[in-house]
Amino acid sequence: MRRRVIVLAGFVVAVVGAENRLIAQSASASLTVSANVSKNCTITTAPVNFGLYDPIAANATAPLDGTGTVTITCTKGSTATVALSVGSNAEGTTRRMLGGTAAYLTYELYKDSNHSAVWGDTLDTALDVPAAPNRTPRDFPVYGRVTAGQDATVGNYTDTVVATVNF
Repeated sequence: MRRRVIVLAGFVVAVVGAENRLIAQSASASLTVSANVSKNCTITTAPVNFGLYDPIAANATAPLDGTGTVTITCTKGSTATVALSVGSNAEGTTRRMLGGTAAYLTYELYKDSNHSAVWGDTLDTALDVPAAPNRTPRDFPVYGRVTAGQDATVGNYTDTVVATVNF
């Protein structure tokens, strides 16, 4: 029985010695991991539909109002401005809807429900949008107004205004 214990003890010493030889020496280094989150915004719109303009009675002295929406989605922390062009039928800075081939109905688009701040495409008239608190889409109403008392021809009138988000 003595012999077996000695052999077993020798085996344990041999295994421990082999384990120390496998570990050997080592070195380490840090691995840097990085990313860059870029500013980005998307824009969609819902139309301003004025409905029926009545130049004889209802709108002979009262303007016709309508509301649309500009929706932007921006990277958290991004500020932006939203510009609205004068439209494809403008005469100078006067926005006009075209009906048929030569009939026009003037209108304006505003940033506020009081119709006092024109929404345009210059630094002074574009909508300043504060920093996005998160990536949730944000809606901004577009308040439209067709001028009262226009001698309008019967027909359907339309215009195309380009909405642009700058970020």
